[in-house]
Amino acid sequence: MSAPPSARPMFGRARLLAKALAALLALTVLTALTVFAEFERRETLENARDRAELIARTLEGHVTRTVESTSLILQTLGEGIAQQPSAEPQRLQPLLGQNLLKSLPFLRSAAVLDEGGTVLASSIPAEQGLRVDIGRWGTLPRDGRDTLLPLQPGRSLADMAPGVAGPHAAGVGMLPLLRVVHGPGGHRLLLLALINPGALANFQQVALSDEGGVALLSSWGGQLISATDEVALDPGAQIHGHPVFDSWLPANEHGVYVGAGVQPGQQVVAFRASRTRPLVVVVEQAAAVALQNWYGVVRWLGALGLLALAAIAGGLTALLHEMKARDRARHALDAAHDQVALREREMSVLLKSVQELIFRTDASGAITFVNARWGAISDDGMEQAKGRHLQDLAAAADRQRTNALFRLDDRAGVRQAQICIPAADGKPRHFQVAVVPLHGEGGIVGFAGSAIDVSARVASDLQLQHQLAFTGLLLELSPLPVSMFDGSGRYVMVNQAWEEFVGRSRAEVIGAPVGHFLAPEDAQLHAAHDAQLMAEGGRLRYETHVRHRDGSHRDMVITKVLVPGGEGGAAGILCTLMDVSEFREAERATREARDAAEEASRSKSEFVANISHELRTPLQAILGFSELGFTRGHADAKLSRMFTDIHNSGQRMLALVNDLLDVAKIESAVGTFNLERCDLRTLVQAVLRELDPLLGKRHLRLMLRLADEPLVGKVDPSRIHQAIRNVVANAIKFSPEGGLLQIEAAISPQDDIVISVADQGPGIPPAELETIFEAFVQSSKTKDGSGGTGLGLAICRKIVDVHGGSITADNRPGGGAVFRIRLPQRATGDSQMLTSY
Repeated sequence: MSAPPSARPMFGRARLLAKALAALLALTVLTALTVFAEFERRETLENARDRAELIARTLEGHVTRTVESTSLILQTLGEGIAQQPSAEPQRLQPLLGQNLLKSLPFLRSAAVLDEGGTVLASSIPAEQGLRVDIGRWGTLPRDGRDTLLPLQPGRSLADMAPGVAGPHAAGVGMLPLLRVVHGPGGHRLLLLALINPGALANFQQVALSDEGGVALLSSWGGQLISATDEVALDPGAQIHGHPVFDSWLPANEHGVYVGAGVQPGQQVVAFRASRTRPLVVVVEQAAAVALQNWYGVVRWLGALGLLALAAIAGGLTALLHEMKARDRARHALDAAHDQVALREREMSVLLKSVQELIFRTDASGAITFVNARWGAISDDGMEQAKGRHLQDLAAAADRQRTNALFRLDDRAGVRQAQICIPAADGKPRHFQVAVVPLHGEGGIVGFAGSAIDVSARVASDLQLQHQLAFTGLLLELSPLPVSMFDGSGRYVMVNQAWEEFVGRSRAEVIGAPVGHFLAPEDAQLHAAHDAQLMAEGGRLRYETHVRHRDGSHRDMVITKVLVPGGEGGAAGILCTLMDVSEFREAERATREARDAAEEASRSKSEFVANISHELRTPLQAILGFSELGFTRGHADAKLSRMFTDIHNSGQRMLALVNDLLDVAKIESAVGTFNLERCDLRTLVQAVLRELDPLLGKRHLRLMLRLADEPLVGKVDPSRIHQAIRNVVANAIKFSPEGGLLQIEAAISPQDDIVISVADQGPGIPPAELETIFEAFVQSSKTKDGSGGTGLGLAICRKIVDVHGGSITADNRPGGGAVFRIRLPQRATGDSQMLTSY
């Protein structure tokens, strides 16, 4: 039966309206499903980011505690070495027994080296005496500090020896931690611990629990140190193109993002830098793996959408799809429960790997859960720990304090206490315990807490107290007066030497203003220096007069140093006094004696100069008349010989007077040297041209060797010409006729200009090689009349000394002597005047 015509338009409108409503409803359903799918995607990725960030935080804490534990071991080892009477290997080796490595599985070895890289002692005895190439480590840390070196290839110190190319197996490395300490006798020693990167990688593998993710540890520069098995890079390789190292560091020390990583494809990446070391932990999980559950939800939503669309098309179909939707919702809920259970298992694994003891108790304090670190407190297993009370394990003196942690009437949020729990061998172990009450059902239903082993810190604090007491004793026994005052200028400490010097007891001055017993001008002087030290820091040293208790004034050197305090401030100033009165008195006596000697030397030089000038006047007359006599007396041979002898004697006398004048000028304050840039080769050639007649007269052969490059020096040409001429003239004078004269001028390996003159004369006795340069001293082999006045070489030495050079004499193996003049090279510059004293 067909619908009436009037109903058709209405039916059509209803159908159109139904289609429109159906389309609108379908669009609404699709939009809602799309929004929900995107929301679920973001939630899934956010959960993956949170999990990656939690694992990164856990791994970073593990790495930091591992390195800091190694640092504490090296510090303790350094303190043990400092207490040894010597740094002999047999004394150091017992400190590095195998028990050290058995208790610390993350260490491969530990060793003590000297500054040359020789292994003095090692936890591996076979390495003792091995020499390590420490040059590859770069700059060493300061004394008392440690530094984490880059990853080194190899398994032990043997792989660091010079000439060793690398480890036998690829990807095998070690992470050295180096500390510099002062050993017995003040020698610097190197303490080296080799951390096993494999132990860090194993912990990373356990923390990830086979969830398809990867973890890696690297330096800030991107050098891979350790990683899980899925990472294709070997330890020591450089990580290139990773956003963590290219973009995030060093501005951000931790972060999480979705993007590129070390694995291909999109990754959920979390990283965290170590709090104390230049290390970075990176955790990655493939975004596709993280979104696997979301893909299931998307499929569920798609099916739900189809069911909704089918429900719009028909009631029965909608009902069936609704039932299927409920079934799928139930499966989704089960999957969510499975996910929650999986995360609880992951959290349990993380709690087992945490280095701190984590526990939970009921309201009475009975333990209901502990992690794997329970073994640090008790030898019983984790199951036997349940039902026990922590206060039963504590030492008798700490049980009351332990009971207070689990009081039900205490409203404190976090309760903390340090308790002692004896070990099985009776040795005390100290733990820092923190407990937080768990509230429920209107009251406290239990407690959650953690315990950290602080035995090493307690031992260090005790040792520090002993060290402070020892330091105080040293200050008290110091012979130097020592005092300390705070930032407000009041005495806080004085030693016995200070009391004896000042004549005041410490009971009088402790708490009193500094220098209240001094004169106003003295107090003002010290206050000004104290203000300068407080403003600039460092150390201040000055000298002043200080009144002794006997009323005398002493010359004192005062040294003040700023004592650092908390929060970067200054705790006060440490001051020491040193009495230098006797030293200053000796200085004054020495200065007076030196002034007297210089005055006597000047008087002598002026006397010689005056006498020499007085002698030149009659000598000029004698020489003039003798020249006139032998010129006019050619006809009378006897008369000519007499005037010639007079003239030669006058010339020798004039040469002596000239030498005396040269000595006086050089030694007196009036002798000046005009320095200018000069090629010394031209001076040597000028001297040889001048003395060529003497060479020909004695038929001497000349061997001249001059450097090809200019021998430029800053000299007085006339003075150096005089020195070279005196040496060459002596060589000609004492060489046998027909002999060989060798002259060389070149640059020495020490970058000096060396002019050497060698002859074949009689030589110089070894005992006289230095004395011949003294005034009026001649060699014993030339005192037969062939020598001169004994002033030539003395003048040469004075000239060369003024130029900053030296002149020496030696005997040649084949006979004869060689004289060497050394002069420094000078940079190009203007001429200058140099006054000799």
